[in-house]
Amino acid sequence: MDPLILSVDLGTTSIKLAIIDNHGHIVATTMREYVLETRQASYVECSEETYWDAFTGGLAELLGTIGDRKSSIKALGISAQGETLFFLDDRGKALRDAIVWMDNRAEKESEELREKFTDEVCYKITGQVQFDPCWPAAKVLWVKKNQPEIFQKTKTFALIEDWFIYRLTGQMVTEGSLITSTVYWNLITKKWWPEMLAFLGITEDRLPKIMEPGEKVSVIDPSVAEVLDLPKDMVVCTGALDQAAAAIGIGNIREGLFSENIGAALAICAPVSKPLFDPNRKMPLHYFGIPNMYMLHTFTTGGMAIKWFRDSFCEMEKSVSELTGKSAYMLMDDEAAQVPAGSDGLVALPHLSGSMAPDVNARAKGVFFGFTMKHGKPHFIRSIMESVGYIIRRNIEALENAGLRVSELRSSGGGSKSPLWNQIKADIIGRPLVTIKCSEAACLGAAILAGTAVGLFDSVEKACQSMAEEKARFMPDAGNREVYDTGYEDYKRLFSDLNGLFDATYRQ
Repeated sequence: MDPLILSVDLGTTSIKLAIIDNHGHIVATTMREYVLETRQASYVECSEETYWDAFTGGLAELLGTIGDRKSSIKALGISAQGETLFFLDDRGKALRDAIVWMDNRAEKESEELREKFTDEVCYKITGQVQFDPCWPAAKVLWVKKNQPEIFQKTKTFALIEDWFIYRLTGQMVTEGSLITSTVYWNLITKKWWPEMLAFLGITEDRLPKIMEPGEKVSVIDPSVAEVLDLPKDMVVCTGALDQAAAAIGIGNIREGLFSENIGAALAICAPVSKPLFDPNRKMPLHYFGIPNMYMLHTFTTGGMAIKWFRDSFCEMEKSVSELTGKSAYMLMDDEAAQVPAGSDGLVALPHLSGSMAPDVNARAKGVFFGFTMKHGKPHFIRSIMESVGYIIRRNIEALENAGLRVSELRSSGGGSKSPLWNQIKADIIGRPLVTIKCSEAACLGAAILAGTAVGLFDSVEKACQSMAEEKARFMPDAGNREVYDTGYEDYKRLFSDLNGLFDATYRQ
């Protein structure tokens, strides 16, 4: 039997698991959603057992579909959300719920870091354009000030990938693509930032060992393998930030390409062969999922806005979905397709949890502007789709201002499954948009990294050539250019004009 790879995508609101063969074909896949805790407006948390139960439940279902072939699983690869922070005791158990990446409680702490180090130094050292409440450094400082007993008992400050690898192997390790945005890791030296650690009051022995993305960690712990019904010789590998993994999964591994991934968040990724700092300090620089490569990368609210709208206003579509088997999202697409480009003047800001680069405002909120008696539910659905397209265009504009030419957009994530949304994005950005045959790009990218680590593939580049097959190409419709140019300018002006109001009406 062909060797198989178990790929795990630790997402914001769900975990996806896939079995992928050595040709890049998905043998089986499953997904488990979980509910995040939002006790206050800016607080977002999740317990470690919520994550682990979703993984083990999904894994049991997945293994049940492949029968005896599970013995052929040779490696486990990981795609992981960034910034979600765990506080682990000396046994590796969480002392409190993980603080999820979109949590913005640490506003005062991020200001404190800015006053101490300045945003200019932050960019020079870490690649992040400014100190932000969602970065783990600010979260560590918040816990130190507000939950000192947790801070004192914490043996290891770990991100979600680190925690997951530890649960599987007993090894506490991390990798560069995930820790770039901690803002306590030096992007250039690839070592912890000592001055920042000193200010936070932590030492290197309270942080995981640093490895490269896509590197062998160890075989799975035998007792864990037995409980999970996995092969005892399966090798667990470091993975990559979900957006880096998704970029690899769709073949975005060289300069000049640009990819976007619409999951809960909208993320963009543009790989570069060496560090490229934006002179306008708009675009963050991250470590990539391939050693010694970098990426201009940012994220903000994306598919979460559509999910929120579905859950809040689309009970009919969910009921029809249960009866027909056609997803609620597809039914929403059908409705939005009846609305003309530009949504008859309705403009949305989809910032349900702040806005990131190039228009940073942690206090930004969602807005619908310009609705009248003629607007109905389909207009609101389409306006959310268009707003995400405007954000993508805004990021491309910032990239090109930094000197990086973008010729083509590659799309992945749940949003890429919508032909309507893909066409809207192509029309707005005025460039071709390409999707690939593999529906789970992040899982495929993680599998490519793990497969390369254990010798199933000669290199990441060769694996991408054979596995990242083009599925569809969406060409921009010139007939929609003018209306979307107008909509884009309206979007930018609306965001700019509301910045002061976001700050004035902010409630912790």
